[in-house]
Amino acid sequence: MLAVAGTYQNGVLVLEQEFTSEKPVKVIVTFLEDVAPPPRKRLHFSDFSFAESRRILADVPGSLSDAVIEERKL
Repeated sequence: MLAVAGTYQNGVLVLEQEFTSEKPVKVIVTFLEDVAPPPRKRLHFSDFSFAESRRILADVPGSLSDAVIEERKL
């Protein structure tokens, strides 16, 4: 196991020393400072709209199920 320090900001991790690998390597990132995890976006019943779904699917001939089955046959 190897430990390499770095800084994380806005989705980017910058390591303090160079590290290269020929193959993918699993890592564990531990935040050393007290930071709260970002709030999780939760879906609510009001996020779903039957009318909006109908508008989105207006150009789909037939049913959504038939369109999905046809697309997966390709």
